[in-house]
Amino acid sequence: MHEVIDIAKALGDESRLRALLALRDGELCLCQIIDVIGLAPSTVSKHLSILHRAGLVQRRKEGKWHYYRLADRDASPVARRALRWVTDSLSDDPDVAADADALERVRCTDPVELCGCYR
Repeated sequence: MHEVIDIAKALGDESRLRALLALRDGELCLCQIIDVIGLAPSTVSKHLSILHRAGLVQRRKEGKWHYYRLADRDASPVARRALRWVTDSLSDDPDVAADADALERVRCTDPVELCGCYR
């Protein structure tokens, strides 16, 4: 039951949902997510920590860079079902579409240039 509660809490915030859906097409560095979501780095980092604790995203660190991706086969069945539900339910949402457009721009920007202001 605790896992379901953690997932429900993690999904109960619009910014966390936006960050989660930004990861649909693959791994992003923290700076890329910050740019798409448009919140302070510490706020986005906290949101991603909550999603990680809930088992919805995985993270890795490479040097000073932090990378996030949706949880994969190693995730619990409950987390995988929650991810499917969220992505299916919000696939036509206009805010999600706007974030996808912003993400296209972000993916075309050199990560070093994009993340330079967060060092």
